Amino acid sequence: MNRSFLDASIPDLVKKLKVDEKISLLGAPNWWNTTPIPRLGIPSIRMSDGPNGVRGSSHFVSTPAQCLPCATSLASTFDLDLIQKVGAFLGQEAKIKSSVLLLAPTCNIQRNPLGGRAFESFSEDPYLSGVMAAAYVRGLQSENVSAVIKHFVANDQESERLAADSVMSDRALREIYLYPFMLAQRDAQPSAFMTSYGRIKGIHCSENSELLQNILRRDWGFNGIVISDWFGTYSVSEAINAGLDLEMPGPPRWRQPLLVLQTLSTQKILLQKIDECVSNLLTFIQKQARCNPEVVYGDGVERTRDTPENRAFCRKLAAEGMVLLKNTNNVLPLSPNKVKRVAIIGPNAKERVISGGGSAALKPSYVVSPWDGITQNSPVGIEFMHHTGCYAHKYLPTLENNLVTPSGEPGWLCTFYAHDESEKPDTPIAEFKLHDTRIKLNDFLPPGLGSEWTIKLTGKLTFEKTAEFELGLTVAGRAKLWVDGKLTIDNWTNQTPGDFFYGQGTVEEKATVNFSAGKAVDVLVEYTNTVASDTDDDQHGGDRISQPALMRGVRLGGCEKFDAEEGIAEAAALAKESDVVIFVGGLTPEWESEGFDRPTLDMPGLQNQTISRLADANPNTIVVIQAGSAVSMPWIDSVSGILQAWYSGNELGNALSDVLFGKVNPSGRLPLTLPACIQDSPAYLNDKCENGKIHYREDLFVGYKHYQARGIKPLFPFGHGLSYTAFSLNDLQVSMPSEFDASSRVTVSALLKNEGQVVGSEVVQIYVSYPVDLGLTTPVNQLRGFRKAHDVVPGASHKLDIILDKYAFSLWDELRSAWRVSAGQYLIHAGFSSDALPLSVSVEIPQTFFWNGL
Repeated sequence: MNRSFLDASIPDLVKKLKVDEKISLLGAPNWWNTTPIPRLGIPSIRMSDGPNGVRGSSHFVSTPAQCLPCATSLASTFDLDLIQKVGAFLGQEAKIKSSVLLLAPTCNIQRNPLGGRAFESFSEDPYLSGVMAAAYVRGLQSENVSAVIKHFVANDQESERLAADSVMSDRALREIYLYPFMLAQRDAQPSAFMTSYGRIKGIHCSENSELLQNILRRDWGFNGIVISDWFGTYSVSEAINAGLDLEMPGPPRWRQPLLVLQTLSTQKILLQKIDECVSNLLTFIQKQARCNPEVVYGDGVERTRDTPENRAFCRKLAAEGMVLLKNTNNVLPLSPNKVKRVAIIGPNAKERVISGGGSAALKPSYVVSPWDGITQNSPVGIEFMHHTGCYAHKYLPTLENNLVTPSGEPGWLCTFYAHDESEKPDTPIAEFKLHDTRIKLNDFLPPGLGSEWTIKLTGKLTFEKTAEFELGLTVAGRAKLWVDGKLTIDNWTNQTPGDFFYGQGTVEEKATVNFSAGKAVDVLVEYTNTVASDTDDDQHGGDRISQPALMRGVRLGGCEKFDAEEGIAEAAALAKESDVVIFVGGLTPEWESEGFDRPTLDMPGLQNQTISRLADANPNTIVVIQAGSAVSMPWIDSVSGILQAWYSGNELGNALSDVLFGKVNPSGRLPLTLPACIQDSPAYLNDKCENGKIHYREDLFVGYKHYQARGIKPLFPFGHGLSYTAFSLNDLQVSMPSEFDASSRVTVSALLKNEGQVVGSEVVQIYVSYPVDLGLTTPVNQLRGFRKAHDVVPGASHKLDIILDKYAFSLWDELRSAWRVSAGQYLIHAGFSSDALPLSVSVEIPQTFFWNGL
């Protein structure tokens, strides 16, 4: 293979490229690759989705991968060294998927717990978000895999995300929303930035010269590439002139030769600007090819890593992120000395809830469910019982584990058909065995299909119980379900729009079918990629709109129907007979996902009612919450234990067992405030797009800063987390230089002591209060540093040093368009959460100064 590109001069290459070749480089040939130019030896490089795993280059035939905990779980560790190892781990995962770019990390701000992608972001706090993102990027790029940090900027909710103008003050933009990207650029230099979908000051971020040229490149010194989010390019000339180097995905909608040539001929774009973007891309591609020749010039095959060492790392990582919120009367950890019978109840107890949805979802190489992890790792002498209690799904659970192909292999058979002249599916093109009943076809099609085509999915469906089962069919496109030859669900003729597949699909159409235990029935799903019209009159759709669906996919689900009240009553009876109850519930990737925001803070279904009934039957009830953000807890005073388990990846069950049985002393700390009700949230009433705008009226007062300023007591404060031991903090000292300037460092030290009986880890958090006479409204306390002490033995003390710099004392001066450090008295606080800061010391900065850049 021609590797002359590795040593080529980029300016010379740009001169040799034809105009149409330059244009092709500014877009992509498909969903995941850059455009190769074989004539000049320019290779294609592949990218893959993150941030909690590396899916590979296909939703449809995904290669199994390790699923890591979500970003809120990672941030809960408050452990930068561990997160850097996460980045390195994902770098290795990317390369075995033949990828050298990972679309991660996400470091937007969790300003609203109902945000659909909140689980993808680290925190409500910009400092914690920024240093976590930097650690992640350092680790990833240590493996020579480029980070594509996203979404730049203010992609903080899904409401009308393609159009919404995020309206905020310049201080909020700089001090909250740009701040984590700024820290990541300062500390880790991501190789690429991905623009967000929405607008800032009325201009789409992918067309925003102020963001991409003035702030990112000029002020911060960024010299990598800027790429769009998928379908987040909205123009030809505006985006190129603003510095958007690469439109994704391909084939491009905007950077087509005819459109670009027209803008060149009218001088809306100058060839010089095209050359600048091409030069950026070629420099980037060459760097990746030099660092990863075995990947870029490799066989392109995607592989799966699964070793005991990797499993152990992911198990530790998941356990480190879990946050013990409540532990009345030391109900945890569990041991045979305290309990003999444990009831495990809840909709997620035996399910595979390991990640949020949307672009973060992937096909895991394996999954340890809560039930399997707890029962298989339990000490001898504890008996376990199970009951679902209630359902909480949005879409009926997938059915791959209940299906075999017509020839008896696990899964079902997917056959692609080309259409004849009358648009009937008559010619089989390709056949695949799939072990998933969620079929996404946006990034893969076999060759030989026209603009309209059909798939038929066939298999034999079996349940272990004689009962009524509800089946459901959801689609982006059109589909029908036949059971034993009988049309059972029609989601083809008359469709109801829903939020399936990023809001491009339908609601779930359902039907009830009687099943006999162990008796297989034949199922057939027929799907076509075209959008339904109002004139369908036959099984193949009659007249149809000519434009195929933008997103393409179909989903089959199903589960047993049971009476809700009977289910709760049975679970409560089981709880009453047990020593301890563990309820495993929360949200799922169907409720937290890209494309839509959550409608409510409540957990879905009858989970709150079920937990209340369980607690009435047995006060020794422990609630394990799987969610990427906050949920309401109306039963909080009735239960003895609450464990925030987030989305913890493949090793969820094992990590959960480690915490419940005390093998791991929990040390996770909340990276966001958990509100008592949604009305307490800083973004309440300002989290939806109205007339094309989302008003960030909370301004600087995001998260804990709002609760402190308003005197609102949350359920649990930012930074909170319990341990199976107890810690004290003393002897706070600050080493302050006599002349403080832009290069100065402040050392804060404190003495941490384990006052309890078991080994444990603790996070010391440092907050800064600014002078009261600034004449500017400023949050009272702001996190500016932290340090985690690991495995402190009982009675031992550790002195922890935490370094603060100019960022810790700076605010954005809107009149000067610069950062300002004001002369005056600052308070430095130390403690274990935003609401538990027992130590403080005053320091003085004698002289005001300003700075720009990093």
